[in-house]
Amino acid sequence: MTTTRGRTSGVVVLVFAALLGSAYVLGRSLVPDASPPRPGVTGRVGGPQYAEQPAIGDRPVGGDPRDPQAGQDGTGHHTAENVGDGPFGSRTSTNSHRVALTFDDGPHPTYTPQVLDVLREFGVRATFCVVGENAQRHPDLIRAIVADGHTLCNHSWRHDVQLGQRSRDAIRADLLRTNEAIRAAVPDAHIVWYRQPGGAWTYPVVAVAEQLGMIPVHWNVDPVDWQAPGALPIATTVVRDTTPGSIVLLHDAGGERQGTVDALRHMLPELTSRFQLDALPQDGTT
Repeated sequence: MTTTRGRTSGVVVLVFAALLGSAYVLGRSLVPDASPPRPGVTGRVGGPQYAEQPAIGDRPVGGDPRDPQAGQDGTGHHTAENVGDGPFGSRTSTNSHRVALTFDDGPHPTYTPQVLDVLREFGVRATFCVVGENAQRHPDLIRAIVADGHTLCNHSWRHDVQLGQRSRDAIRADLLRTNEAIRAAVPDAHIVWYRQPGGAWTYPVVAVAEQLGMIPVHWNVDPVDWQAPGALPIATTVVRDTTPGSIVLLHDAGGERQGTVDALRHMLPELTSRFQLDALPQDGTT
């Protein structure tokens, strides 16, 4: 009798323990993961200027490119057509079948004229992301870029990779100063694109650029010509990686750029046979 009662008690204990375990598992499954989101950082802002381009895909984690404080219309909202799929809502595609060659950091008295000559030879229009102090030093080259039908893009006053970390007033002053230098050379210049040095995008720099009527433009093809690897590696990477809609990052200043100039002669016959190459539109439409 005692043995039977003991066995019964043991069974009851085991059943009760099993029920408690099941309730615990069920309760855990209903509680959301409390782990904090991993912060996102775009670009490495501590690297040297005129280099250190971040890899594609450095998107903010847990952030929304439609920052409630950002908006080119001054209301604090992005317009849907201007929200790109790049870092902090920047554009990485032309949103069309066209391919855009972009040249950063100029103008430069040695390399920019050579780039213009090659583009003219192949009948290609491109986009020049110019540094304000270089535009101020070489207004004749700004006029030459515009005369050939290319698009101008603001690339900050002094290629300040850390510009996005500064106050919005400082960012605004920097971008306005650059636009003023461009318009001192070409008073009616259309400046509707902005590229952050180093690709080191932040919400404030995107917001200010848009409030000034400029669209943040990134890239999706980077042959790392800023490291001066030579003409053949530059051309090989561009030809291999370019697809319809690509925005290609190249440089006509910021260092020794003869390799980029020479690479154009290697790559343009192939690119022009496969794609329609064109400048980013001067009115910002796609």
